[in-house]
Amino acid sequence: MPPKKKPKTPPPPRVQAPQVRGTTRSPSELEARHRAILYAIAGSGVVALIVVIALVALGTGSTPNDKNVAKLMTAAGCTFSTNKVVVPNGQTHINKLTGDFGWTTSPPDGGPHYPLWAVWGFYSEPVNPRMVVHNQEHGGVIVWWGQKTPQSTIDQLKAFYDEEPDGSFGTPYANFGSRIAITAWTGNSSTYRQNGDYGHGHIAVCLSYNAATKKAFEAFRKAYRGHGPEGIPLSADQPGMGPQ
Repeated sequence: MPPKKKPKTPPPPRVQAPQVRGTTRSPSELEARHRAILYAIAGSGVVALIVVIALVALGTGSTPNDKNVAKLMTAAGCTFSTNKVVVPNGQTHINKLTGDFGWTTSPPDGGPHYPLWAVWGFYSEPVNPRMVVHNQEHGGVIVWWGQKTPQSTIDQLKAFYDEEPDGSFGTPYANFGSRIAITAWTGNSSTYRQNGDYGHGHIAVCLSYNAATKKAFEAFRKAYRGHGPEGIPLSADQPGMGPQ
C-alpha cells in the first residue's frame, strides 16, 4: 500500500493581510456579525432561548480544578499560574498587528487582541500572537513552542492536538528557545467586560514534553477548553474555521 499522506499544515496568516474564509469583511463588520449570531438566536423563540442559555453555560468560565492542574504541572517540572486578565482602558480589540498589547505573561494567556482570530489549526510557522489571543477568547487552548524545540517534541505536541482538535491551536512562538507552553483564557460570558471583569488566563511553561507533561496537558485541556469569556461553542472552533 502507498504510504499515507501527512495532513497538510494550514498556512499561517500574513501579518499584512490575515487570511480569512469566504467574503472579505472589515474587522468591525466581523465583530458585529459575530455578536449578532447569539442575538439572533435569542430572538427566535423559546427553544432558541434554551440554546442561548446553554451557550452561556459553556462560557461561564468555571475552572473545574486549578489545584489538580497545578499539582500535575508541578509533577511534570512545569510552572503554572492562573492570572486575572488585564485590559488597559477596557479596549479588548486593537486594530493592528504590531506593537505592545500590554500582556502580563509570555506567551500571552489573555488580554487585548486583533479583531480577527486566526484560522484554527496546528502550524509549522509562527502565527501572530495578537491574533491567537482572540482564539483564546473563543475558548481555545493554545500550545506554543520555541523555535529550538526538537522536531520529535513538536511531533508529540501534534499528536496531543490531534486527540481533540476542536478548540485547540498550535504555533511556534518567537524568542522561546526550546521551551513549550500551554495557555487558555476563561471567563463568565454573562459578566464579561462589565465592571472590569475580563476573566482569567491560565499558563503553564515546561522545559520538556514527556508522559508526565502529557498527563498535565490533558488535565489543562479538560479544565479550560471551551470556557472562553465570550461563550463561543467548540463547534465554532473546528480546524480550518476562521473569520467569515
